[in-house]
This record gives sequence, C-alpha cells and structure tokens, in this order.
Amino acid sequence: MKRILKEPLLHFLLLGAVLFIVYGVMPKPGAGGNSGTIVVTMGQVENLAATFAKTWQRPPTPEELAGLVQDRVREEVYYREAKALGLDEDDTVIRRRLRQKMQFISDDIAAQIEPTDEELAAYLQAHPDSFRIEPTFTFRQVFLDPAKHGESLSRDATQLLAQLNKAGADADTASLGDALILEQRFAALPARVVAAQFGDKFVASLSKLSPGQWQGPIESGYGVHLVLITEKTEGRLSELSEVRDAVRREWDNARRLEANEKFYHELLKRYTVTIEGLASKDGPDKRMEAAAK
Repeated sequence: MKRILKEPLLHFLLLGAVLFIVYGVMPKPGAGGNSGTIVVTMGQVENLAATFAKTWQRPPTPEELAGLVQDRVREEVYYREAKALGLDEDDTVIRRRLRQKMQFISDDIAAQIEPTDEELAAYLQAHPDSFRIEPTFTFRQVFLDPAKHGESLSRDATQLLAQLNKAGADADTASLGDALILEQRFAALPARVVAAQFGDKFVASLSKLSPGQWQGPIESGYGVHLVLITEKTEGRLSELSEVRDAVRREWDNARRLEANEKFYHELLKRYTVTIEGLASKDGPDKRMEAAAK
C-alpha cells in the first residue's frame, strides 16, 4: 500500500480529480451576472498548483490544493469588501504599489525593443566616460617615512635612488626603505585602485613617469616613494566589442526611463491638474501644469 501511495501517477490522478471537482463546483464566468460572483478559473487553480510545486519541489496534495483555492477565495472576498469600504483610498502603500505596477507596464514595452549595433555604438560615443578603460600600472615602490628622516629626507631619497638605479630592475628592495602596510609590488593595477591606496596626487605623478628605471621621490598620503614602473597602459575609450554587455545594460535602462516618462506624460494629457495654494503672479489657484510634470 505504501508503495502505491508513493507512485507519481497516483498523485497526478488525485490532483486532476481535485482540479476537476473544484472547477465543476465554482460558478462559471458570467454566472449570476453581478459583483457578488467569485470565479476561480481553471487557469488560476493550475497556477496555484504550479506555484506550490515550484516552492516545495513537489505537487500539492488534494487537501493542500483545496486549501490554496479556499485561501484564494478568502483573499478575493477581503479585497472586494475592502474596496467597497474605500480602504484602498488615500493609502500610501497601495498608491505606491499601483504606481509601480503601472510603471511595470511601460517597462515591459521598453524591454521588447532590441537595439541595433549602430544604436549601441552611438550610446557608447555619447557616454564615453562610463565605459572608458582606465590606465593601468605595473610598478614597484620603496617607501620613505618623513617622520623618521626629518630634514635628511631629500638627501636619503637621493642616495637610495642612486643605489636602486645601480641595481636596476633586479634590485632587492625587501630590506630597503621604511615599513609600510602596503605591498612593494603591484601588477596591472587600475588607476582608481592605485588612487584608493596611495591617493590622487600619487597617481598624477605616476602617470608622468616613464617605465624602465627607478624615479622619484613622489608623494602619497603616507610620505614619499621611489618608484620603478615596469609597464603601464594608457586609458582609452572602449570598443563596443569589449563592453557590449555593459553598454546594452545602460542602453536598456535609459530606454526604460525614457519610456516611463513618455508613458506618464501621455497619461497626464487626460487630466487637468490644479495645484491649490501654489503662489504665482496670477493667484494661488493658477493652473500649474509645469508643477505636475
């Protein structure tokens, strides 16, 4: 018996029976011809069952499905009675939710539009800073703490710079300079990341240096540094092929906002907006269409 109860076919048959019974006892659309009629359609029942299955990874039992249907009826009863009592009026939460649902309509319309490569390229050209590839720096640095060196900072930096250039790119910097919480080696670090660690002034100075030899000192928020740049790439505008997905997301968002505005202003044309008490040279009851836009 237990084995039979576990059979998926039995569950399917029981579910079908419940759907048939519920659909049979529910009034059909149009029955009664008045607002006191509540119809739970076959499609709604199937949707309740599908939602349950998606949540719990199994179909509902007949008892569970019947409970879902009854809860749907209870929700409809409360909804209608609340509207009849005007409980939906002047409710900020409900008003915002309905506004959101109206915006969803225009969002759905905008989502159907597929941009061409020409449109995406034009959007990229119109918003270059949003998709610009940053400069990157691969470099080594040796730190000198001004608090430790005092007035001899410039002399010490000059001597250390000469020592580093004599050793060249193979200089062992582990025991040189002063302790710092940051690393001594950085590979292909974007300019904004360098700025976050060393400061904008450091990045500006780093951008002016040529790769190949130890240079400095250059200042940061910590003190001064001797720097060896081994590689750097210049910032540039991205090619569409490099950032197509990002451009498409931004393009979609811009079209969505544009569609929302157009949708709203088309709806606004159906209304005459009067803002009482708004001061103007023509009197407090001047019709202020601009204020409604």
